[in-house]
Amino acid sequence: MKIAVVSITKHGIALAGKVVAALPGAQLFCPEKFRTEGGNAAPGAFHCYEGKVGDQVPALFAAFDGIVCIVSLGAVVRLIAPHLKNKETDPAVVVVDEAGKFVIPILSGHLGGANQLAGHLATALGAQAVLTTASDARETIAVDLLGRELGWTFEATHDEIVRCSAAMVNDEAVALVQEAGSTDWWAKHANGRQGPLPANVAHFSRLEDVPLDRFAAVLWISQRDMPADIAARLAGRRVVYRPL
Repeated sequence: MKIAVVSITKHGIALAGKVVAALPGAQLFCPEKFRTEGGNAAPGAFHCYEGKVGDQVPALFAAFDGIVCIVSLGAVVRLIAPHLKNKETDPAVVVVDEAGKFVIPILSGHLGGANQLAGHLATALGAQAVLTTASDARETIAVDLLGRELGWTFEATHDEIVRCSAAMVNDEAVALVQEAGSTDWWAKHANGRQGPLPANVAHFSRLEDVPLDRFAAVLWISQRDMPADIAARLAGRRVVYRPL
């Protein structure tokens, strides 16, 4: 990820230096009046701007995959709100308090990688990651992240992701069918999971063995095409994963 680190205060810029050090290739952005502090915090990896920080947001959104803001949470919400488009293209945005105690992903937590970025920074800074997405808070399956660390892709509409995600976090019956790919995806899932699969998830090794009417959602890991009759019955409530 290409990461921008934004800070607007003297003490925040000192912390930003630690953030940049924890993220290879990250770039610090700070006000021109703190040029000396920026150079000390991130030598060779800092940029100064004139004017308001809000004026920098469009360029940062366009140029970076992730933005770490050492700015108050409320201020960041107001700064980025006019520039939001959709969860598929918006960058990851993470807020760190000036004391370096909390790391809070506030935008694109899953697809954009903000939750994963927050977890990494929390470890590097000795801080607490504050994850508010239901699947991460409950350490269940985030259906839009399953297998991502292993290079898997998924096929589903936005509505299917929403429906299957809701089934997962609301403890509805979910069938997980794995016909291909590495089987260690649970330990490598999202920010890492421990223990058994969630109690509402039933595991199958073949799609044709699933009693489809018993499940609110089906997660299918396979390299083959879904049979037409099954696809029709699962319309709107399935996600297909394609492992390498």
